[in-house]
Amino acid sequence: MRLDGFGLFVRDMGEMIRFYRDVLGFEIKEDENTSNVYLVKDGTLFLLYGRQDFENMTSRKYEYVKGLNGHFELALYVDTFEEVDAEYARTVSLGARSVMPPETEPWGQRTCYIADPEGNLIEIGSFNRPFRS
Repeated sequence: MRLDGFGLFVRDMGEMIRFYRDVLGFEIKEDENTSNVYLVKDGTLFLLYGRQDFENMTSRKYEYVKGLNGHFELALYVDTFEEVDAEYARTVSLGARSVMPPETEPWGQRTCYIADPEGNLIEIGSFNRPFRS
C-alpha cells in the first residue's frame, strides 16, 4: 500500500472551501455548494467531504470534535523563517484562528499553528532551507 492522500470531513463546505482556497491558496475549482472536493496539492490528494454525505454513504452517525481539534495536524512547509512569520501574519489577517505564534524550537525549526474554521490544526514551519523529500 502507498499513501494516496487524506481528507477532512467538514460541516460547512462553503466556509471550508473559502478558507482553503482564499486563505491557504489551495486551487479549488468546485462551487461552494458542492458535496465534496478532490484536489491535488503538491502531489498529494486532498479531500473535503461533507459529514452528512459520509454518514449517509456508510449508514452511520459519527461523533465530531468541537473547538480546536487535537487529533492531527496539516503541516505546510515554507523555505525560510521569514516566510513562517509572513504566512502566519497573512493567514491570521485573512481569518485563520491563531493557535501559536511563530517560535524557533530547540530542534531548529521555526513553526507556528493556526486553525481552520472547523478547528483543525495547521502548522506552518521551516528549517530555513528549501524542502527536500
